[in-house]
Amino acid sequence: MATIEQTDTPILNSNAQVLILPVNSAGILLDPVLTRCKTLYPDNYQRYHRACRDGSLMVGSCLLHKRQRELAGLSAAHNGNQPNYIANLVISDHPYHSARTRWLTAALIDLQQQLMPLIRYQGVRKAALLARPLLASSSTDRAEPNRTGLTTETTALPLDWHSVVLPLINQHLQALPKLRIAVHTPQSLSL
Repeated sequence: MATIEQTDTPILNSNAQVLILPVNSAGILLDPVLTRCKTLYPDNYQRYHRACRDGSLMVGSCLLHKRQRELAGLSAAHNGNQPNYIANLVISDHPYHSARTRWLTAALIDLQQQLMPLIRYQGVRKAALLARPLLASSSTDRAEPNRTGLTTETTALPLDWHSVVLPLINQHLQALPKLRIAVHTPQSLSL
């Protein structure tokens, strides 16, 4: 059974073997941590961007990337703290659109299925999940009801962290054996 703990430490200082990054299927990264990951892990970004461009990356999926180790240069001494795998969790179709429950659920199920062989055969024991893109943003993102009084698919409400997102993470990732998952939240979020 996995151990899931929330922390407000920076995710890029983590010593996790798997880095889980919530992304969109448009290939546009607006979150500051995601843009930093773009420069830190260019091999992952190139694969992610190529998959977005050719349309093979669907919302509700997970693109798992095995990192290649740098053998020369300044980053060679820094390899010990870098993740072996990066999981791109596709939770929305555009950076300005909120994640939907069904997309997040499907992406977490896909992530769980892809992590199981890594845990069993590659000895993966630590993972780090960036929570900021999953958090409900400010009240300006609230959807306006259409003429029928219902919110439309394109203007859905952001998911609530405590009542929706965190229970989904626990439900789908708790069953993973021998894995410690650190969920990195912003300091402004009350834990």
